[in-house]
Formats: sequence, structure tokens, C-alpha cells
Amino acid sequence: MSSSNSRPTRSRARAAKQVRADAPRSEQEPPEPLVDPELDVEDLVDLQPEEVPDDARAWASLSALDQEQRRAELQSRLGAYLRSGRARVVLTDNVYSMVTIKRGDGVSTFRVHHMFADAPARVIRALAQYADQQSRDAATLLRDFIDANDDQVRQRDSPRPVTVDVEGRHHNLQEIFDRLNATYFDGAIRARITWGSRSKRKRSRDSIKLGSYTLEDELIRIHPVLDAADVPAFFVEWVVYHEMLHEVHDMPIVDGRRVYHTAEFRRAEAQFERYAEAVMWERTHLVKLLER
Repeated sequence: MSSSNSRPTRSRARAAKQVRADAPRSEQEPPEPLVDPELDVEDLVDLQPEEVPDDARAWASLSALDQEQRRAELQSRLGAYLRSGRARVVLTDNVYSMVTIKRGDGVSTFRVHHMFADAPARVIRALAQYADQQSRDAATLLRDFIDANDDQVRQRDSPRPVTVDVEGRHHNLQEIFDRLNATYFDGAIRARITWGSRSKRKRSRDSIKLGSYTLEDELIRIHPVLDAADVPAFFVEWVVYHEMLHEVHDMPIVDGRRVYHTAEFRRAEAQFERYAEAVMWERTHLVKLLER
């Protein structure tokens, strides 16, 4: 389970050996080295429900022509520092990924947040250095720049409209959510909750995301495979409880990656009354869920 992304992703081969069945594989393993050929510095900014920052408003108010001019200027600046190939720049207003660099066919494509349009020369040089050399010093400078300018990351004025489906055939998510909110959170969790899409599965799968929490939408989605007579209520409650925890626990950046499940988070999830039973149930029934 993870914020904005999703809950556990596990393969059939690992199902029998998986004891802690509540974290994506990528979050259990050590972070990938920064010398990876593709930089993906993710900065999931935990913005509180305040007004959209002035810098973000200013960018949104620019005409398409002005935005293109700033993109072209940044592309030219990057090209001056790039040692090999040519630069291609795509400016984004992405809330999650601030910088992504991919190389191919003699072109380095920089998908960067618009905060980089006005970046000083040392930051532009660091972008080029990372594309050329995967420099750790350059990656550190980029992270520092992102952290210093996170007020430019725009959030929605309000969570986007979503059709909420809580009344399942066997489990009512709203009733579960309300009970957990009162028991564990003193009614403080604001997120909405819904079953995910109930479209028929078109092919076999070897992984499944049982739940997710999307920060900017304040929305918890639960996979409909859990809406079954043979899935005990305490396990659905466990999945919902895990996703609710994401609203109240920090998600720090470590080595350029957002850590969704900190030690504090793990201690909090262990407070679930039937924690051990829920983990064991998932471990022993994962294959059955994958086959649905």
C-alpha cells in the first residue's frame, strides 16, 4: 500500500515467502543507486489544503506562447552545457515527478517541472551533468533546488470529482471507514473512500494492488476483489486502515525517493487490533486473489 501509487504489489513466486504483505517490492528493497542511466527524482510534496502558491498561479496564467518561449530558452541553456547529443525539454506542472531524464537516439529528453525555467546556471549545469555523468553531486544539488522551490508545486483548488462507490455486495466501505476513523483516528481522517473499477479482468495477472491513497484527491480506492463472501471483514478493514494511515504520516525523501512506509508508519499499522491475523490471511490467500 502506498500513497498516490498503490498498495502491495507481489508476484506469485514470492507469495509463499512473503510475511509482511503490505509494501510494494520497490519500497522493501534499498533505493536504486543514483548512477542509474535515467534520473527520476521524485518529489511528492505533501501540500496542505491552502491556496495555490503564487508562483504556480503565475505559471498557469502564462499564455501557451509564453510557456513555449520559456521552454525553448531552457532547452537552449541546457544544450550549452550538455556534452553529448542534443537536449529536448518538456516543461510540466506535475505534482509528483519533478525531474525525469531519458536518453536515446542522440537526444536527452528532460521532463522537468516549470520551476526549472528560471533556475540559476548552476542548477541547469547540474541537470546537464547528471544526464552526461550521473553525478551524485549534481543529483544532490537538484534535490536541494526542488526542496527550496516546492512552493511552486501546484495543487488542485479542491479534490477532483470522483464517483464514489461504497456499497459492496459483501462489504460496505463507508461503514468500515467510519468505524476505523472513530476507533483509531478520533474522526480526523478526511479522505473519501470507494471501490475501484469493477471492470472484468481481461488477462491473468501476477500482481495486484489491493488499495491506494491519492494525496491530491484525498481518495482511498479499494480493489473490488476484496468484495467477496470469502474475504473476511477484518482483512478489508486492515487494507482500509493502512490507507488511512497515509493521511497522517509524513513521507520523507531519502536518496531522492519518497519513503511511504517509515518506521513510525510501521509502528502505527501494528496497532491494528487484528494486525498479525490480517498479515497471515493475506500471505495464505494471495494466490486466490490473483486468480480472480
